[in-house]
Amino acid sequence: MSENQNYDVVVVGGGAAGLSGAMALGRSRRSVLVVDAAEPRNAIAESAHNYLGREGINPLVLLEIGRAEVASYGVEVLADRVVGLIREKDSFVVTTEGGRRVTARRVLVTGGVVDELPDVPGLADRWGIDVLHCPYCHGWEVRDQKIAVLGTTPMAGHQGLLFRQLSDDVVLVVHDGVEIPDAELEKMSAIGVRIVHGTPQEVVTEGDSLVGLRLADGSMLERDAIVVASKPHVRAGFLAPLGIEPEPFEMNGVELGSVIHVEPTGATSVPGIFAAGNATDISMTLLPSAAHGDRVVAWINAELAGEDAARAVAEHRAQDFERPAWEERYSGDNLWSGRVNVQLQAEATDMAPGRALDVGCGEGGDALWLAAQGWAVTAVDFADAALARVANQSTPRLR
Repeated sequence: MSENQNYDVVVVGGGAAGLSGAMALGRSRRSVLVVDAAEPRNAIAESAHNYLGREGINPLVLLEIGRAEVASYGVEVLADRVVGLIREKDSFVVTTEGGRRVTARRVLVTGGVVDELPDVPGLADRWGIDVLHCPYCHGWEVRDQKIAVLGTTPMAGHQGLLFRQLSDDVVLVVHDGVEIPDAELEKMSAIGVRIVHGTPQEVVTEGDSLVGLRLADGSMLERDAIVVASKPHVRAGFLAPLGIEPEPFEMNGVELGSVIHVEPTGATSVPGIFAAGNATDISMTLLPSAAHGDRVVAWINAELAGEDAARAVAEHRAQDFERPAWEERYSGDNLWSGRVNVQLQAEATDMAPGRALDVGCGEGGDALWLAAQGWAVTAVDFADAALARVANQSTPRLR
């Protein structure tokens, strides 16, 4: 293990959400470590889209630019994988696969999302090339082409609806055991989406080019692109010892993947652990993920600022109760009014005089009033200068 180091925030995952959050924290002068396993979900894609100002950029180039930008604000980026996370007093101990061990006041989880694809031979080999999932991410690139939509869930009609906007030749291939609602099938028919039934046998290629799908009956459906609903799952086993487990992400009763449940602030069920981006919402594309990382760290930074202020107040109060400070205070002009506290006056006026102890009597306003009412009063303070002021005004019943 390397020597322990302390950070305000450790960010797990160096994708759009993680780097965007790290940028905002670095610009707020927080000490930040980004631990990135170098397994971005979109690494296979040639280009990223709908990212304003960076349209069409290669995803890996985008991340390279992002790492350089966060580094300019003092953020450290470590190529490693988080394998352990435990709470230790008011912070967390983060352990990496490479043997790094650091402490963090807060942890932001933004990585670990992987896509589960339907079990169709050859499908995974074309993932991110001509096997697509998102009409907004890559739909424009396959416009006017021959598209197959794999109907692996009852919600497959949604993809058929969106890709039909982009091409006149869309075929919905409904897998065995999947029941598409009649209303959805009617929509598909009405907008010109052809429907075939049966789980495809394989994805057929020739060289490095997609030929199409071998259908259940053995026939060939020639296609230029295949659309599939992947199931994104967040893998963050290091969170399990703290009690954080991914939960199913469902829509209309259909399980579409798994996510880390968070509050609107990005907070998880464990105070101090936050999550952002695809790890919390499978529908987030690149730009919303970056925006979410930026938003969540605003809450993290606010928490840290409040914590810093509370600590400063405690230190200030501790200094205030040091005897020399109070001696100095009582050596100048009077600090207080010299009048009795109104609450004491209200409570004690009708009481029979007895014995009273005034701890921290200060300049003696309360003690002197009690003595004037006939009480035998002992006034105590650790500042000699304060007691000297009381003594100058004391009566026989006050000591």
